Amino acid sequence: MCGRYALFRWSQSFAGLPGFPPGQQAQWNIAPGASVLIQRQLEGQLQLASARWGLTPAWLTDLSRTPAQARAETLAEQPMFREPLRQRRCLMPANGFYEWRGTARKRPYWVTPGEGASLFFAALWEVYPVQEQQWLSCAVVTQAAVNQRRPLILDEAEQVLWLDPATPMAKLHELLAKPPTVLRERALANFVNDPKLNGPECLTPA
Repeated sequence: MCGRYALFRWSQSFAGLPGFPPGQQAQWNIAPGASVLIQRQLEGQLQLASARWGLTPAWLTDLSRTPAQARAETLAEQPMFREPLRQRRCLMPANGFYEWRGTARKRPYWVTPGEGASLFFAALWEVYPVQEQQWLSCAVVTQAAVNQRRPLILDEAEQVLWLDPATPMAKLHELLAKPPTVLRERALANFVNDPKLNGPECLTPA
């Protein structure tokens, strides 16, 4: 399950998109509940925004139940995700994500397409109104891969289809069922186990 990821490097073109926070800091240990960057297509233009990682539809009354992940296989069937799949799709940019494996003492792993790589997770977004303000939230779409659930990673052409509001539902289902992306893995020391630690030491090799 994708419970943590990192975004500490980005391109100049990405930083030039509307909505990129001027004070954006490198994030090495992003967990559910944190404020994250999402990329959307609004009125034909790519835009960035900050959103809470944990989907919060306007009708939700129990705010302790805000899912950070959405299973690709059942998106179209679940009331929580059905409407966002049709109308509110986004991307979550990252440089990689963490997995933990083992039994008695789990070992963290850094998972990425390659050193210096950027990747984009398929995601859904929602609006939650509070008084006169509207807050954004999101959930990452996950798929089964290597006995785990990993983010659904989209290449450049797939990103365009995912964000385009005119993409037919049949094509979206093809994206949701695509084979998992081949990724590299590296065993890490246990620094990243501390959710309060947010620095490059999170990627210290084992």
